[in-house]
Amino acid sequence: MKFVLLIALLIVSELGNGQSYRWQQQVNYTMSVELDSENHQLKGNQYLTLYNNSPDTLTRLYYHLYFNAFQPGSDMDIRSRNIIDPDPRIGKRIASLTSDEIGYHDIKCVQQENKKLKFSIHGTILQVELNKPIYPLDSATIEIEFKSQVPVQIRRSGRNNKEGIDYSMAQWYPKLCNYDEQGWHTPPYVAREFYGPWGRFDVTIKMDSEFCIGATGLLQNPENVGCGYSSDESKGNSKTWHFIAENVHDFVWAADRDYTHKIYTRKNNCKLHFLYQENDKTKDAWSALPVIIDSALQFIETNFGPYAYSGYSFIQGGDGGMEYPMATLITGNRPLISLVGVSIHELMHSWYQMMLATNESLYPWMDEGFASFAEEEVINHLKKLNLIPGQFVADPHRETIHNYIDFINSGREESLSTHADHYSTNTAYGQESYNKGALCLVELKYIIGETAFRQGMLNYYWRWRFRHPNPNDFFREMEKVSGMELDWFKEYYVYSTKTMDYSIDSLYVKDSKTICRLKRIGLFPMPIEVRVEFKSASNTLYYIPLNLMLGTKPFEGNMNVVQLKEWSWVNPYYEFTIDASIESIKSIQIDPENKMLDVNSSNNLILNNLN
Repeated sequence: MKFVLLIALLIVSELGNGQSYRWQQQVNYTMSVELDSENHQLKGNQYLTLYNNSPDTLTRLYYHLYFNAFQPGSDMDIRSRNIIDPDPRIGKRIASLTSDEIGYHDIKCVQQENKKLKFSIHGTILQVELNKPIYPLDSATIEIEFKSQVPVQIRRSGRNNKEGIDYSMAQWYPKLCNYDEQGWHTPPYVAREFYGPWGRFDVTIKMDSEFCIGATGLLQNPENVGCGYSSDESKGNSKTWHFIAENVHDFVWAADRDYTHKIYTRKNNCKLHFLYQENDKTKDAWSALPVIIDSALQFIETNFGPYAYSGYSFIQGGDGGMEYPMATLITGNRPLISLVGVSIHELMHSWYQMMLATNESLYPWMDEGFASFAEEEVINHLKKLNLIPGQFVADPHRETIHNYIDFINSGREESLSTHADHYSTNTAYGQESYNKGALCLVELKYIIGETAFRQGMLNYYWRWRFRHPNPNDFFREMEKVSGMELDWFKEYYVYSTKTMDYSIDSLYVKDSKTICRLKRIGLFPMPIEVRVEFKSASNTLYYIPLNLMLGTKPFEGNMNVVQLKEWSWVNPYYEFTIDASIESIKSIQIDPENKMLDVNSSNNLILNNLN
């Protein structure tokens, strides 16, 4: 009854705010686990309460069993051995794992209301048949008893990583698959992306007392564990760690015998935890990191919205950098600039995945791409403050633009709408999800203008955090803030591989004035900016809106801008008049700030050599 009342109150609140949202599931996990560090095995009990907010009656449930991927013959193993550009961290390593090196989840028992349930395992997916259906707006608690073996660290999860971290415990428990308006999402794990329902995690971990743990959530018993959380700690051969995390969709932890743990408390009382092995390779960079992260967060919260939690942990572990709620696992033996770069990227995932939580499998670009865009802006800001080496630049995305144009011209581009698991190459996945995803924001800013874009990013955060947004939700926020129609851009950019390519086709004189004829060579239409530089040292920017936009971009500053009539997307040519003689013109350039993904900029500029 309390839960139904809560849902009703939320609906009333949403209607009162004039904003309607899709329903979404809610889960509460209570887990108690014990790790045997001699045999690298985990025994656990999980109580999962699922609140069915859908209009559907659920007769079965699906869980992810990620550790099962680390076995010879698994989908991840076969995929890695057959893709043309395998991730070097995986390669053929899974195929050669021995029985004491593999990972697995052994499901001992699944129960509902103390009655055993039938279940079957399909690689990394557990299918559970319910004895009692879960009706709409009803709930049920499912108990799972499991035993798992922690694999040798290969990808994200595992033991004994290359830097000597004992345990990187990511994707370590039976995790309920998400059920939304599209149904169940049950992709086999092949080292790609994640998607889960929001919930509460209450996790108790028991292991040898020599280990120190960093994790998602807030530690509930610091006085019992010490390890930098408290000056006190209990004596004995083992310790029990108790963490609780509210409103998250995953839980990560890491454990090591040699962690140094330092806490930095921000002015708003948010605690930043840093857990790493202190040595000659880490000491200087990790000691400098807290102040840099604090400054970064000030910039991030101004431009992308407030951080919603009261703590965050930077934990040495894993195999590179991987984001989780309230924590990240990063390899730590890095120089300062590299450590800051990976830390900022993973921290930005607290916005673009942890607080917004798109379906990463379907829309990895809304996660990796948006985080990459923000990372480039934050790093540039830190350079401006002289907190890290490097020079502040006017456009921190310029290199990404050039790199992605080179990739387009290589002929290997795939549609941004491709499912994360199904890109033909790892290279294409990386280029599309990270670079093209980041450049989606660059192109949008070019189309709608700086002010509208910045406000749009904040509106997107406030309206969709904790709501699992999809591309339509994001682009709709940008439409509302700009007053433009942007569905054309979404369709071309996300669902096609059509390219942008404009050229200055010709110049001719008419009535002592200069006529400039432009040509759209590529099939991706865009609004166009053309800068005319005169020999008198003055400049004029000619702005040509695209008719599909049904709007125009405002320009800021003292720039001399002439707005021209719309260019119809069906017309490959466009002419406009420059109210000056051709002899007075020094140069004419399309896209003078190089914001567009124009695949051939060599035909964008004409230099006038006439005296």
